Amino acid sequence: MRIGLISDTHIPDVAPELPPEINEAFQGVDLILHAGDIYIPSVLDDLESIAPVLAARGDDDSPLDMLDDKRVKNKHVIKLGNHTIWLVHERPYTLASQPKGEGVPDIVVFGHEHLTTVQRYGSVLFVNPGSPTFLNYRHGLGTVGILNIDSTEAEAFVFQL
Repeated sequence: MRIGLISDTHIPDVAPELPPEINEAFQGVDLILHAGDIYIPSVLDDLESIAPVLAARGDDDSPLDMLDDKRVKNKHVIKLGNHTIWLVHERPYTLASQPKGEGVPDIVVFGHEHLTTVQRYGSVLFVNPGSPTFLNYRHGLGTVGILNIDSTEAEAFVFQL
């Protein structure tokens, strides 16, 4: 399965709309995970024209704007084959010291920091795709990620749009 990863779009505050380069970057993905700070639900609608979308509520996302949107939760727990993915906005730091077992995910997709991360701590792969519009808190074209997952392996990478 090929999964598009995106976070911290901040539309329309830092850009009027999603960069069109996202369409090409996410071509052929089976699912898109947005790790929060969406701002307006139409961003999820735009992404959903590419593939199904799940999103984490960001610390800057208004609960009222996303109240009835079933795609948005504080935390998604997604089971794909032998893998468990957490989709959250802020990195759960305590997981890095937890032994693999019940309740510990294989993969955590997060945002909030506006920095790219692909790091394994113990048995957990942490992935932050950065931001396509506000990477390192600078306006302009940024980054997205791809997570390739099969029954035994998971590989993530982040790239510049």
